[in-house]
Amino acid sequence: MKNVMSEENGRADDKFYRFAKGKGVMNLPNILTLSRMVMIPLFALFFYLEFTAHYFVALAVFALAALTDLLDGKIARKYNLVTNLGKFLDPIADKALVATAFILMLTRPGSFLFGLGDWAIIAAGCGVAVIIVREIIVSGFRMVAADAGVVIAADIFGKYKTVMQDLAVAVLLAGAGIAGFTDGMAADIVNCVGLALFAVAVLLTIASGINYIVRNVGVLKK
Repeated sequence: MKNVMSEENGRADDKFYRFAKGKGVMNLPNILTLSRMVMIPLFALFFYLEFTAHYFVALAVFALAALTDLLDGKIARKYNLVTNLGKFLDPIADKALVATAFILMLTRPGSFLFGLGDWAIIAAGCGVAVIIVREIIVSGFRMVAADAGVVIAADIFGKYKTVMQDLAVAVLLAGAGIAGFTDGMAADIVNCVGLALFAVAVLLTIASGINYIVRNVGVLKK
């Protein structure tokens, strides 16, 4: 019985590999990455469209885009479908998605900072700037390392940072979406949780950036 199940699983796995392999560099992981980039302007569109549930629709688009980020890497590694195109596009798509979400939120402080005042807008703006600057620095390190033939692996802080950023965006969008249907405390509570997650994400961004620089500063000396 186990042998039969193993053979069936093997055949299914082989069929999926042939499907995922695609043609040339346009394999399934790269298609997922490209679809994430296409979803960024779609996310921005629903973010700004004025109808009752537009933040929830934007949240759904963001969640789907984040899901493609989870799937493309796993599929590429499992089926040995890693390509230079994927290595180039994947980090760009990830950073562009999160940066776009946070920047758009800064344009709607009334929906995401709930009247906390100018100090909150300044603090949030500084947090977003930290996130963007960190990604620029890391991208620069990776370009120098690649030119030197050095592969820089992602660290655990970077992975936690990514998860926390995605959670912060999702919860903040949910809070704004709830506010579109009710004036109760539920939206305020969800929004506060989202802001707390954002603060943690910024701290993890700083920690991962420092750790990244300390571990890889040697590539600048080559």
